Amino acid sequence: METPTLHRNIFQRVLGICATKPPSNPDCWTFEDRTLTVSLSLAPELAQPNGAIRMEGKNLPERVLLVKGEDGEYHAFENQCTHGKRRLDPIPETSQVQCCSVGKSIFDYDGKRLSGSAKDDIKTYPVEVQEDKILIVL
Repeated sequence: METPTLHRNIFQRVLGICATKPPSNPDCWTFEDRTLTVSLSLAPELAQPNGAIRMEGKNLPERVLLVKGEDGEYHAFENQCTHGKRRLDPIPETSQVQCCSVGKSIFDYDGKRLSGSAKDDIKTYPVEVQEDKILIVL
């Protein structure tokens, strides 16, 4: 059985252009005291499985990818592949994320490398849901 991948053209892969966008409402998240807080009511991208947002800037010490998985749970990752530090994207209809570069490294929701040119696993963060908020401690 072929491992599913995110379909990207060669130019997107060579240039490292990821499919996951920043949130449509940049005010949906804040970062304070090592805690990233995401307001679900302000992040409609996370309403459906495989919905995802990437967060960076605003004093955030590292890029973070937040995915609502096929399992209905939220999963947070340091948003950089361990091979080349390119961003990650969720692969639709799987429980996996993939590097946006030519190497197409694939990782499961636990951050374990499944395939591709990356040599190491990716960092994941614990996610806590409290009513309308998601808390991620970095």
